[in-house]
Amino acid sequence: MSGEIRVGIIGCNGIARGKHLPSLKKLNTVQMVAFCDIVVDRATSAAADYGVKDAMVTEDYRRLLENPAVDVVHICTPNDMHAEITVAALEAGKQVMCEKPMAKTAAGARLMVEAAERTGNKLTIGYQNRFRPDSLYLHQVCEAGDLGHIYYGKAHAIRRRAVPTWGVFLDEEKQGGGPLIDIGTHSLDLTLWMMQNYKPRAVLGSTHHQLGKMENAANAWGSWNPAEFTVEDSAFGLITMQDGATIILESSWALNTLQTGEAKCSLSGTLGGADMVDGLRLNGERFGRLHETKVEIGRGGVDFYDSSEESPSDREARQWIESVMDNRDPLVKPREALVVTEILEAIYTSAQTGKAVYFDHS
Repeated sequence: MSGEIRVGIIGCNGIARGKHLPSLKKLNTVQMVAFCDIVVDRATSAAADYGVKDAMVTEDYRRLLENPAVDVVHICTPNDMHAEITVAALEAGKQVMCEKPMAKTAAGARLMVEAAERTGNKLTIGYQNRFRPDSLYLHQVCEAGDLGHIYYGKAHAIRRRAVPTWGVFLDEEKQGGGPLIDIGTHSLDLTLWMMQNYKPRAVLGSTHHQLGKMENAANAWGSWNPAEFTVEDSAFGLITMQDGATIILESSWALNTLQTGEAKCSLSGTLGGADMVDGLRLNGERFGRLHETKVEIGRGGVDFYDSSEESPSDREARQWIESVMDNRDPLVKPREALVVTEILEAIYTSAQTGKAVYFDHS
């Protein structure tokens, strides 16, 4: 596909305005030609700020998908609509960027993968943390084999007290869960991508709804309403892989801890280790001595002279649009995102049943 890429946005609120729309606007190869939201004023406002003259505005995503002027669709809705709209968009001949998580359920995510493979249209998921400079560097380290066989990973997604109190974040019906599906999904995606290991064997999980019951709680975005807090406030998982590797996933929006950090991972391999806990650090052994190295990722302290660094969201948008134009695979592939969703669902299922969930790879 050559020339300008014409994009339609479905869901014009928080994540669209905070991430997708500003990043797409910076690309001279993109025209935003259609906007959809169930609250039409949001679509109208987004079109006025980011769209071409006479951009389409609608409340019905089906009308947007019928528009032949739309090449690419960005889906920025609550989680419960991801699968339905993605499948419809792919079958309408559109290339699709869907926000994370891939879907509310693993069944929905599988329908998305099947639709992409059946139609031959492109699908990617919005895991922008892969596009951070430290993530890209660490991935190079892992690909080069510097850590050897990575047999242990830890996915970090811990907030001390930062519960998102707006929108539908606290609504289990629309979101499918709380911090596990919201921010745990980022750290798990990073960990699996670094390990290049997408074959889980078994999952044991636990979820907690403890601090969410509190009235007038201290919180970064103001107190929440306990009656509306219908998702977990923390969740944890133990994941074993087919090759014997082990991953621990920890996630919280509210937890009494000082050990915080999200969208990070720690890795241990046969030749070395790495972590993102305090910047990017590598460790290992050489000439009979243990060593550690802190990797300098920034611009060297001369920001005034260097404005070339893209944000992860900008880099994600550019890479996605270029993959459409050049007809190549995007960095985040559908089957990788599917495994993330399958593991998240297994943690929830294990927490509900009190039993481990086993994967069948026969």
